Amino acid sequence: MQLTHRTSNFKKLKHPITIVCDNITNAPNIGSLFRIADAFGIEKLIFCGKNVSLGKRMTKTSRSTEKYVDHKIETNINSVITDLKTKNYFLLALEITENSQELSQFALNTNQPIAIILGDENFGVSEDILNQCDAVTHINMYGNNSSMNVVQATSITLYELTKQLNS
Repeated sequence: MQLTHRTSNFKKLKHPITIVCDNITNAPNIGSLFRIADAFGIEKLIFCGKNVSLGKRMTKTSRSTEKYVDHKIETNINSVITDLKTKNYFLLALEITENSQELSQFALNTNQPIAIILGDENFGVSEDILNQCDAVTHINMYGNNSSMNVVQATSITLYELTKQLNS
């Protein structure tokens, strides 16, 4: 018999992970980030930017998870990064760079809370933000494209990191 969210025996966990979204404004992406944040039990979602909206298009995708996931909207990512650094967060950017480490080879060796930095949907994580991070990881790409949707990349990253946190 197939189980539902009411009949499954999944243990509820909160992971010490905050997702920081830099200028992610696409409503379906925002809604999907709420769903994946809820699914992986992350502590908080922070949306940064001037055009972030949590309107009706977002709630269609989120399936009401915005009611359960702690979140806030800030206009300036730099002030968010500064605040997280003062709170001793381990800053991990998800971006393909010359020095980024393959996610499948990345070992999370910290007891600090974690902030995953996601970049602008069109331009990625800025150089300024990358320079402030403790680590930069990427997901290997085997096809013709050099990037994937921010939600799919976040899902893969959260799977890997929560697997490490729970082992």
